[in-house]
Amino acid sequence: MIPGYEADPLTEADEYLERPLFWLCHLSSLLQDEEAQELAFGADWEAAGELGDELRSTSRWPVFTVPVGNECVIHVVYRNFEGDMGIDYLLHDPAAHEALRLVSDEGSFMGPGLSWRELDTAAADARTLLLLLPMLGDADLPPDATTRVAEALAELTWIEEPATVAELMLAGQGQWGPANWRERDGVWICDGAYSYRCPHNEFSFDPERLAKVSAALDGR
Repeated sequence: MIPGYEADPLTEADEYLERPLFWLCHLSSLLQDEEAQELAFGADWEAAGELGDELRSTSRWPVFTVPVGNECVIHVVYRNFEGDMGIDYLLHDPAAHEALRLVSDEGSFMGPGLSWRELDTAAADARTLLLLLPMLGDADLPPDATTRVAEALAELTWIEEPATVAELMLAGQGQWGPANWRERDGVWICDGAYSYRCPHNEFSFDPERLAKVSAALDGR
């Protein structure tokens, strides 16, 4: 049970992770570039559209869960309200019965939710890397970031030019773009104008929650 979503038709949906087309649907907000879209979807536009409709069913909200630090998890929830659809990325602390929304990937977007360093820590395999990739916003990517994403795309999708698609996705980094991260008093924060982890934003998490999120994602 996810706090705040108790009345919603949540459904564990790990079976989708086996389907190459799922990843194209899931990463669609990162495929803003026309070239990236053509390379990613190719002749699969129609099939991807049908799968997208299935993922957005109002009667069944797919949920995926990734363990992180401090006994917390990240839930990826396809929030399928009629007229208010998006993907929520929530840090859930079962002990505190609290789920903090780190990212909303939708028209009225909020993010980024994590840095590359934090993504790398949480990503135990190709699946978790791509599942959490839409949360990313980082202006200081390491030299191997594109290779890591390309390898995951090659493993899980049918994309013929995964390196090119990975490069294009990481260049734009979705709707909010790259952000700068720094450590302040042991807590990692960013300067993203739409991020809950930027303390200068009016809607930012309070200091206690900023510290909680940072500790759960830090991995040190």
